[in-house]
Amino acid sequence: MSVLRDRILSTATDLFQTRGINSTGVDTIVAEAGTTKMTLYKYFHTKEALILEVLRKSQDDFQTWLENQFSARSGKPADKIQQLFDFIEEWVSSPSFLGMGFIKASAEFPDEQNPIHQLSSQQSKQFRQYIAQLAAEADIKDADGLALQLSLLFEGAVQAEQMQRGSGAIKYAKQAAKILIDGARR
Repeated sequence: MSVLRDRILSTATDLFQTRGINSTGVDTIVAEAGTTKMTLYKYFHTKEALILEVLRKSQDDFQTWLENQFSARSGKPADKIQQLFDFIEEWVSSPSFLGMGFIKASAEFPDEQNPIHQLSSQQSKQFRQYIAQLAAEADIKDADGLALQLSLLFEGAVQAEQMQRGSGAIKYAKQAAKILIDGARR
């Protein structure tokens, strides 16, 4: 990847997270990135293509970070599903936390036919499937059901923290997750 492409992508990510996608124009992105529209459009043919790439990269970065957290700690599969909320609490509490791209994007692009909304929905589903995989490895009988419950907690807590940092939502989501996980193990 080119350094300039990376800079545009990084700048757009920051601006979309802090100012909103629809509120951030291409002029602002190129000014902040120190480049030109022609260069932006060389790498991303449309603003929509840039948005989609920002969403993909943000999700990939989060998933990589999460995998690294699990790799750094050894544990039984049954422990991993509870650790998920420990890691999410750590992520939400970090100064660099700006929210989850797919949550914000789906709110800004509510039309289900829009490619941005479709990718956001797909990313939410992929995260739910990831949780279901952790639940299945922990021998949870209704892994899909638990995954839906936990993803609702996760998305709700992340949304609450996006709206008001330090709201405590993740702490309570973590407590609720423990109750759900313990109940699903029975």
